[in-house]
Amino acid sequence: MQKVYKIKNLDCAHCAGKIEDGINKIAGVSRAQIDFINQKLTLSADEAVFPEILEETRRLIHALEPDVTITEEHTHEEENHRGTLLRIIVAALLFTVILFLPEFCVPAFLLYLVPYLIVGGDILYRAVKNIFRGQVFDENFLMALATVGAFAIGEYPEAVAVMLFYQVGELFQSYAVGRSRKSIAKLLNIRPETATVIRDGVEIEVTPEEIAVGEVILVRPGEKIPLDGVVLEGNSSLDTSALTGESLPRSVEINDEVLGGCVNQNGLLKIQVKKPYAESTVAKILELVETAGSKKAKTENFITRFARYYTPVVVILAVLLAAVMPILTNSPFTLWLNRSLIFLVVSCPCALVISVPLSFFGGIGGASRQGILIKGSNFLEALSKAETLVFDKTGTLTEGVFRVTDYSPAAEKERLLELAALAESGSNHPIARSVLEAYGKEIDRGRLGDVQELAGMGVKAVIDEKTVLVGNRKLMETFGLTCMEDTDTGTVVHVASDGIYLGSLLITDSIKPEAPKAIADLKDLGITKTVILTGDTKEAAKAVAETLKIDKFVAGLLPDEKLTLAEEMMNQNGKGTLVFIGDGMNDAPVLSRVDVGIAMGAMGQDAAIEASDIVLMDDSPAKLPMAVTIARRTMAIVRQNIVFALSVKAIVLLLGALGFANMWIAVFADVGVSVLAVLNAMRALSVHEKSMTVKLEK
Repeated sequence: MQKVYKIKNLDCAHCAGKIEDGINKIAGVSRAQIDFINQKLTLSADEAVFPEILEETRRLIHALEPDVTITEEHTHEEENHRGTLLRIIVAALLFTVILFLPEFCVPAFLLYLVPYLIVGGDILYRAVKNIFRGQVFDENFLMALATVGAFAIGEYPEAVAVMLFYQVGELFQSYAVGRSRKSIAKLLNIRPETATVIRDGVEIEVTPEEIAVGEVILVRPGEKIPLDGVVLEGNSSLDTSALTGESLPRSVEINDEVLGGCVNQNGLLKIQVKKPYAESTVAKILELVETAGSKKAKTENFITRFARYYTPVVVILAVLLAAVMPILTNSPFTLWLNRSLIFLVVSCPCALVISVPLSFFGGIGGASRQGILIKGSNFLEALSKAETLVFDKTGTLTEGVFRVTDYSPAAEKERLLELAALAESGSNHPIARSVLEAYGKEIDRGRLGDVQELAGMGVKAVIDEKTVLVGNRKLMETFGLTCMEDTDTGTVVHVASDGIYLGSLLITDSIKPEAPKAIADLKDLGITKTVILTGDTKEAAKAVAETLKIDKFVAGLLPDEKLTLAEEMMNQNGKGTLVFIGDGMNDAPVLSRVDVGIAMGAMGQDAAIEASDIVLMDDSPAKLPMAVTIARRTMAIVRQNIVFALSVKAIVLLLGALGFANMWIAVFADVGVSVLAVLNAMRALSVHEKSMTVKLEK
């Protein structure tokens, strides 16, 4: 079984890594994952021993980090930094007074020790406890060793100042991370806390989880719709921006479907619930975004592994500086000890361990506000390397709204339409719906016998005790029938009865108005190859490809053939990413197989959400260049933080070894760089449609 727990008081990414490693070593744990950004622990283990494992997990966490707790309650408490701030202020005032005292009536060591213990006592306490637990190489140990070492060589003011600076930096860092978490939570604030249900004629306020399928809920103007359902009474305009990123409202009336998370703008609605909360659109969206942190990008995993080795290596170098260099250079021991202490202060990897995952999650959170749901930072990183984009045609590049526009022969119009409508009456396919719409009469199901859908070809049905075939050219050829050439730029549906070919219907679709600009923008972003894979006719595919300037198209494909071609292209694609964009229903196998699968127009479609890696909550191709741009922008921020943090640390390490850097500079290279990196990472949260129109070079 798997359960998710809320973590409280976990402000250190390095500590999160230690806790995660420790839990994964507990016997019986199949997988433990800590999401530092969302403050969550995902624990998977055998159900029979889960209570014992949970208790062992709590003991381990308390042993490693006594202040950290886990709970099943998902509360949103304000972070309380008042105690730390008060200690910093008191210590800073005492330190200032001591600095300006004309002469000391007590030893300087004791005077400086007071503000030092006030501001750094908790650091010393945690460092000592961690040493006894075998957890040596963390920031508490490094700061404690550096400042105690400064006291040992008589650098009292420097020791106090460094601890003050460190605590101020940690406070700012914690505040910045907290702000980022709140910003992400605000972006995802689409879940209503309560809902009004009508029971026995009485309005009752309950949580969405307490409402059953079939019950009727009341949604007033200004309230969020809590659950998916159908409008029974009323009409209104819905703000769908939380789901789709679109600012234009959507009008709804009686019998229209509505989705949880939308905001009712101006009318009173009575809605019959169609799905329980756990299966509703809003719950799935929240689950997707909140669990995105568990699917880490290669860069994140590299930084995590790097941090485990980086700190011990720097500590060893610091020891060598203090022990070996005095002998080699015949210099005072205190000189090299001071330089080694600077090494220790610089070695904390917090700037990377915090800012890199925060950058990824910021990009994911910012994208979600635009109606682009990215299931993990690994998919965000893969999308940033997109080279080949493969499109399904119908419903992706075209409207998917089909109309019967012609008949051949025209004299058989009524008969062709009647047989096609009867055969297709049990299907929800857009082609079938267009035929039924053109027929416009009630279906007499008494005339229908056995109906068999033939994947990628059409339908074989018994109508009035005759075997009727309705489908594409392949269907006719499979049953040995000869049909006319498909010369029109649309979908041709052929009809045959008892082995006699009767004629065909022409069904046409139109290109989405946003598609031409979307394809042009993608090419401007450096996408090297665009392809259409479709089950439609060659003529229809060619017309769309030429209009949109798509590089290549392959038509007349069955679902398994489409998958085979996508796999072949992936093998030929080298290191670049192949992205497939489909409607999320019949394209599910390809969406789940390619490097990155993007489901178009997936609002409320279960198959799309399950099969794809990225979900566009509306059907606009304009979101595609925006998604690529967000991915590349996020990766640019990640690279900036990595290069900035490592460069500053490398420079300060070198300057410290040569004697050109003091403790103040060393602390800046630690907490100062961390704060700046976190602030830079927060830029990934800021995603505006206008800013996304700026083209980024590949």
